[in-house]
Amino acid sequence: MKDLKTYIEQNKDRFLEELFELMRIPSISSINEHKSDMVRCAEKWKEFILAAGADRCELMPTDGPPVVYGEKIIDKNKPTVLVYGHYDVMPVDPVELWNTEPFEPVVKDGKIWGRGADDDKGQAFMHAKAFEFMVKTNQLPCNVKFMIEGEEEIGSVHLYEFCQKHKEMLKADIILVSDTSMIARDVPSITTGLRGLSYWEVKVTGPNRDLHSGLYGGAVANPINILCEMIAGMMDENKHIVIPNFYDDVLVVSDHERQLMAKAPFDLKEYKDELNIKEVCGEKGYSTNERTGIRPTFDVCGIWGGYTGEGAKTVIPSTAHAKISTRLVPNQDFNKIGQLFIDYFKSVAPDCVEVEVEFLHGGESYVTPIDIPAYKAAEKAMEAVYGTTPVPTRSGGSIPIIAGFEKILGMKSILLGFGLGSDAIHSPNENYPLEQFFKGIETIPYFYKYFTEMMK
Repeated sequence: MKDLKTYIEQNKDRFLEELFELMRIPSISSINEHKSDMVRCAEKWKEFILAAGADRCELMPTDGPPVVYGEKIIDKNKPTVLVYGHYDVMPVDPVELWNTEPFEPVVKDGKIWGRGADDDKGQAFMHAKAFEFMVKTNQLPCNVKFMIEGEEEIGSVHLYEFCQKHKEMLKADIILVSDTSMIARDVPSITTGLRGLSYWEVKVTGPNRDLHSGLYGGAVANPINILCEMIAGMMDENKHIVIPNFYDDVLVVSDHERQLMAKAPFDLKEYKDELNIKEVCGEKGYSTNERTGIRPTFDVCGIWGGYTGEGAKTVIPSTAHAKISTRLVPNQDFNKIGQLFIDYFKSVAPDCVEVEVEFLHGGESYVTPIDIPAYKAAEKAMEAVYGTTPVPTRSGGSIPIIAGFEKILGMKSILLGFGLGSDAIHSPNENYPLEQFFKGIETIPYFYKYFTEMMK
């Protein structure tokens, strides 16, 4: 690719400062007080996409935050790539665990630090800069469309309707996404599968007010105790989820495919050392990579109730709460699983408490075939930059809208991610290595080149 490395080197400081402009905006979609920040971030994206060379870019309304849509059509007879990303980020709590200010990005130890550094501002912004290079050097080989949304972290609530409404506008030959990770910085990989998701909030109510734990303890149910017992009972001693019919639709991966998966580089000791844990834990009979790639899971994402302030307060709380998620695998329907959990969780509640369960959001799993032109183009693009063939891998994460794209728009997605497991996405001290950021910008133009060639 002519002058690609030179262009990146000459503009890398500007690229970073522009990315930091996006990262300084606290675009947290799950917190209502940040609604104005969502719009500010969308407007900044519009500014950058237009500056990069798009012929058109606008903020398109939804019943939630706006979608940023941009395009450059060079020839209607040429292939079209639809780039998808999201500008919303996760909350930063617990903020006291951050070593830097979450929304004041800095570069330290060869990494970008701050909320959104990887997920997904850093990774999505690579596409804007790769596009800029191709336009400014007159090397763009195909049509490009951008769709950057603001609700991915809360399930892309309104994007399904947006896609349905604008199917004609969004027409393309492939969707290109960078919101996933590689196995390691020296082991390039392409994500070929995502798990689905179901997510609930539960509330357990006991007495009509907080009670003195001495006067009432032992005689009245403690909602926190009950909630903990109910959650603990969701899995057996083998970490197998006990909800009736939960596994009915799980596609069993063949021994042959499991053997292929086992060839992916993985150092268990390094994995444990990085997380500072003595041992891994998960469903019996499966490896760590299998547990996070091809098996469903059950996790408590948050739990609260009673007194949590400084010092002691001896009370039996009136209520206890938890946020609970399951990661789902191909063929599991998130709506079906959502109802199965609600029915079972209520059925195991003792009469001494009342239980409420709210289904918050969910999404289906997704698998990309590795024999389509777009995958082959991504493979060649990574080979061109990394010097080795990328490994196909299934991610434990979820991007619910990806399956929605295929259903609504009839298009496959290529998950060309450059994040690393150490990037701490969704956690304090999120970061993104500079090397990955710039290699992403370098790789993406090759995808356009090879994809266009393969579509002739």
